[in-house]
Amino acid sequence: MGRRLDERTLETLGVEIPVRASGLETGIVHMGLGAFHRAHQAVYTEDALKRQPGPWGICGVSLRSPETRDALAPQDNLYTVAIRDASGERLRVVGSLTETLVAPEDPAAVLERLTRPAVRIVTITVTEKGYCHDPATGALNERHPDIVHDLQNRGQPRTLAGFLVEALARRRAAGVEPFTVLSCDNLPSNGHVAAGILRRFAELRDPELGRWVADRVACPSSMVDRIVPATTAEDRASVAAALGVEDAWPVMAEPFTQWVIEDNFPTGRPAWELEGAELVTDVRPYEFMKLRLLNGSHSCIAYLGYLAGHATVSDAMADPGFVSFTRELMDEEVTPTLDVPPGADLGRYKAALLERFANPALKHRTWQIAMDGSQKLPQRLLGTIRDRLAAGQGFDRLALGVAAWMRYVGGRDEAGQPIDVRDPLAERLKALSDQAADQAGGDTGKLVSALLGVREVFGDDLPTNPTFIAAVTRALDRLVARGARQAIQDVG
Repeated sequence: MGRRLDERTLETLGVEIPVRASGLETGIVHMGLGAFHRAHQAVYTEDALKRQPGPWGICGVSLRSPETRDALAPQDNLYTVAIRDASGERLRVVGSLTETLVAPEDPAAVLERLTRPAVRIVTITVTEKGYCHDPATGALNERHPDIVHDLQNRGQPRTLAGFLVEALARRRAAGVEPFTVLSCDNLPSNGHVAAGILRRFAELRDPELGRWVADRVACPSSMVDRIVPATTAEDRASVAAALGVEDAWPVMAEPFTQWVIEDNFPTGRPAWELEGAELVTDVRPYEFMKLRLLNGSHSCIAYLGYLAGHATVSDAMADPGFVSFTRELMDEEVTPTLDVPPGADLGRYKAALLERFANPALKHRTWQIAMDGSQKLPQRLLGTIRDRLAAGQGFDRLALGVAAWMRYVGGRDEAGQPIDVRDPLAERLKALSDQAADQAGGDTGKLVSALLGVREVFGDDLPTNPTFIAAVTRALDRLVARGARQAIQDVG
């Protein structure tokens, strides 16, 4: 095609003209520049800037790969969001990114941006594993090798905590107000988790710095919601054909989007509420509703769907058995654990989730959702199970989701084909699975016992709870004997 999306070609595209990064002052640094941020927070920020201009351009930082920077920098950091559903596709170009940096290549540049007085907010989408924490407790993993490195190499950090605490220490020394840290990851009380990690990391450096971070750094919680599947080569070709220019890194998204934010920004923020964000005093009811209904169901569909041979969520939801399983999971096991937000229509919300999961235009891969399960299970499934146990209530469908994860991390599907398991604990989980298989002689209880020993996932309580052990063992027996497709029908 030849022509590429950039400032020069923008006027010829026939789409709504975005905010121009060249006219924006950078007031936000975003850590973890991936597809979700570009389809969610960057869009809200751009739309807010159109309504109420301000110094809120976004410097995007990748903590690992240069791919996004390499794709966007030649495009003047412009990119396309393709909003898709069964009725078709709508394209928009987003321009709220002022620059993109790659932390491993130039940590000094990232620290310089974080230290600028004009930067007043740091937003975060680093996924659960990016917090270098214990998922079962939320506490900083002080033995994590990258945390150990960052405590010893303050000017060359690798982790989120290392970058933010070093930048905060420099701001404190220079008499510059601290930035607000806004977590946008799928963690319960994500602001409290971020605050605890930053405070503890700072304490390990200097107790006085730890007290200053605890007293002065605002870490509001937020809940984010939009389904954003990974971009494929086919997606790039489709967007290029529709747009008339090449975009090296477009993002795909569903029409639905939601952002609920604890309104605690001492040094200011964009007017996100003008574009539909909800500013509240307590995010917890919203985040639990989303984490347990959407994310919990998504994880169950991912593991069970993958094992059943479904490549995408919409493929799984074309199977009536998966629709019934998911509806009953939400209605019978998750809903009773929720403190529903004021004014929320829970029935409508759940019906909308089923419709969103079935969206055939998104092609959201079960394999993608299944990634990093050791980090996700505690928030998405195990918290709900603990509440059901405390209430003396059953959780057969949730147990089947846990059992499906246990089978998945063993690295073989139901046809005996290898699974490319992507997880921070993948090698350890595979070794435990293989060892249990060697000893089991068909006894699934050995596998359950081995994996329940992973304290980072299951904590200290669930591995000793006979009701939980029995439910997961029954579920795994059913899964092995009957297969995923039949198991979800049996559990009904």
